[in-house]
Amino acid sequence: MTAAEDQEPGLRARLVEVGVDLVNREGAQALTLREIARRAGVSHGAPRRHFPTHLELLSAIARRGFEALGERAREALGDGSASPREQVAALCRAYLEFALNRPGMYELMFRHDLLKSEHLGLRNTSLPLFGLLVELVGRARPDAADARAVAAALWANLHGIAQLWGWGSLQLATGTEHFDPLLRTALDAHLGPGSGR
Repeated sequence: MTAAEDQEPGLRARLVEVGVDLVNREGAQALTLREIARRAGVSHGAPRRHFPTHLELLSAIARRGFEALGERAREALGDGSASPREQVAALCRAYLEFALNRPGMYELMFRHDLLKSEHLGLRNTSLPLFGLLVELVGRARPDAADARAVAAALWANLHGIAQLWGWGSLQLATGTEHFDPLLRTALDAHLGPGSGR
């Protein structure tokens, strides 16, 4: 490829698309600049013309993951007519399903080095999802002194379930083949016992 071909207008989007496909197929560890460039059919220096650092390209790929998770969350919540607890449960289930169906993207999305980088803007993509969880937890637990803390503890619980389930540890420890009992227990622990089963 020539330098002119490397700078074509759609190359930035194509690099992100290739990265999304690569992370979904092979995991976060496969996301090297050289491999993304090779699969996009451009020189290995071409990505740097659009993404000056590797972290910026990874951030653009991770942003697509947050957008997909956000869309999945909106679908799970539907028209909002369900009870707050049922909405929290639907959001949590969507989160776990995303994590288990797209483990490479999920891993990339929560890399601390990407999230802490102010100039990469992932906070603007990830925090609204957390804000939605806080809002729903606040409605499901109006007695909670700090809905943000309850939501954070629930999220940490979900993240742990996703990681341990993805590694096969929870199936071995619990003898179950579906995460629903664990999700119900997590919801009961953070929202109080409920009938939304």
